[in-house]
Amino acid sequence: MMGFCMVLVTVLSTLFLSRAATASTGPEIIADVEMKNVNEAVLFCNLTNPPSEIKEVLWKKGEEVVFTHKEPPFISVTYTISKVDYHSAGEYVCLFETTPPVNATISVKAAPHVTAYKASENGNEGEKVVLICKSSSYPSVMWSWYKSGENVEINATDDKYKILSVPEKTELHIQNLHIKNDQDSYICEGSNEISAANATIVLRVRSRLAALWPFLGIVAEVIVLVTVIFIYEKRRKPDEVLDDDDAGATPLKSNAATNHKDENVRQRNSN
Repeated sequence: MMGFCMVLVTVLSTLFLSRAATASTGPEIIADVEMKNVNEAVLFCNLTNPPSEIKEVLWKKGEEVVFTHKEPPFISVTYTISKVDYHSAGEYVCLFETTPPVNATISVKAAPHVTAYKASENGNEGEKVVLICKSSSYPSVMWSWYKSGENVEINATDDKYKILSVPEKTELHIQNLHIKNDQDSYICEGSNEISAANATIVLRVRSRLAALWPFLGIVAEVIVLVTVIFIYEKRRKPDEVLDDDDAGATPLKSNAATNHKDENVRQRNSN
């Protein structure tokens, strides 16, 4: 009985060790990124114990395939990013085409890139305005708003300001605009673990009467036009009257000449 128990323990130990060895020899990927300089990065993946023959290796960013290794060796592969910026930053995947496929993810991080939706914005006194900034950076940014010349972050807890932010966009809502207090340059700043970047928006506040200026301009143009027409007509009428008088005087002069000729004829006949 004792011998049977020893045999059973030996068999179970062998099975356990076999499974442990199988588990420890499964596929494993070592993946990392190395910065060659400020702009260039080299991504590499090293696969050990592939589950089957490797057909090819794909490098992907999101759903896009950026490079394919079609020729061996496939165990250790690299991909070079010549310029690391907000365009190229993101998550890259090295995908080994085996059965089943094996992959690993590498994060490439860059400084943020921040742009203003509009470089300047106009608003009317007493109304509200919305200033917008955008960022497509990886890692995503945390947003802050400042007024030009002030190092204090704009407080969005009062009724004057309201800030709505998501990683890709931020909005600063300014209520009840005032010409003297609100007309200024505003700075939106986005920061991540790499660094920070900002953009500036110039806010111009128009008077409440600004909307009347186009109407007043039209009225002024009409007044000027009417005045010019009136002066022209006033100066034109005396010339026309004079022309009419000259035209009437000409026939009278002609009749007088005709009568004088008739008298001369009569005098000759009588002689």
